[in-house]
Amino acid sequence: MRVGLTYDLRSDYLNEGYSLEETAEFDKEDTIDGLAAAIASHGHTVDRIGHVRALVGRLAKGERWDLVFNIAEGLRGVAREAQVPALLEAYGIPCTFADAGVLTLCLHKGYTKAVLQAAGVATAPFTVIERVSDIERVALPYPLFVKPVAEGTGKGITPKSIVRTPAELKSAVTDLLKRFAQPVLVEPYLTGREFTVGVLGSGASARAVAAMEIHLGEKAEPGLYSLSNKENYEDRVTYTIATDALGREAERVALAAWNVLGCRDGGRADLRAGSDGKIYFLEVNPLAGINPKTSDLPIMWRMLGRKYEQLIGLILDEAIVRVKRTAKAAKAPKVSKDENDKVRVLRDFRRKKAEAPRIAAAPKSRVRQRARR
Repeated sequence: MRVGLTYDLRSDYLNEGYSLEETAEFDKEDTIDGLAAAIASHGHTVDRIGHVRALVGRLAKGERWDLVFNIAEGLRGVAREAQVPALLEAYGIPCTFADAGVLTLCLHKGYTKAVLQAAGVATAPFTVIERVSDIERVALPYPLFVKPVAEGTGKGITPKSIVRTPAELKSAVTDLLKRFAQPVLVEPYLTGREFTVGVLGSGASARAVAAMEIHLGEKAEPGLYSLSNKENYEDRVTYTIATDALGREAERVALAAWNVLGCRDGGRADLRAGSDGKIYFLEVNPLAGINPKTSDLPIMWRMLGRKYEQLIGLILDEAIVRVKRTAKAAKAPKVSKDENDKVRVLRDFRRKKAEAPRIAAAPKSRVRQRARR
């Protein structure tokens, strides 16, 4: 199978003048090298495409792939993660992970939480702030936690994200609105144990990989899994696989959220316990980091004693099975009883018409023949 690989290489954007913070979600060369090698280990031919602009150029030249393994994050807008899947869908090319609609929904943390609230999945109450004046309508108990509504990898999360007074809230929100030019999510700060749960599969085949608990060390920024803590995790963070009752509850809530949102193939969900001891959904990552050594999903996979190539193979298998099932359904649409009846009536009518005897033309009248003469 010819597998295309779409991604955003961090060095490309740094060379274009973008900052370290702006490119925090993008991948380094070792991620692409490791992923390409893992895909190839399963007998596939890997074609490195790159970012969405490169994909546009390749499609315009008439190039096509059997499947695209997509980890491209995109650069601008709340629908940036959806750009590559939407473009591929327009050309009828399948890809791994969630489709364009789900990626757009899940990147906006406010929309995600609203959908899950309506579905009965446990998530803390929240408010989305679009302008500084909106702060006046925040009616949540302190301490609060604030973060950009549509970022990943801990972008915008710092010790200032934990606010304990209205003055701190105004300062933090004002800063985030200015820096990220997008709304800010405000929710109660949860103080209990924190987990990230890996998920593989889609729909009925979806299952939890494990609940990995996050433990912040003495050198870590306290109380949060920030961008800085993630980038320096070897010195600041330790991880354990949680198999107790709370860990199992985290898996259950993560899986419920995964299926409600329509995520596919593989990814992660982040959760945390509140002071009441209950697990609450924080956010989902349907386009999870996939670096063989430093990303959370491969880390927990490795902690289970499994190889990175196996993880990538399972994600590919999920996508391939899903694509084949969809293609089979499209080729053999179900015909309703009414449609069958219509076909039968039309067929019988045509047969009877073909079998009907021909009536010979009556001889011409001699009177008329004479008149013509």
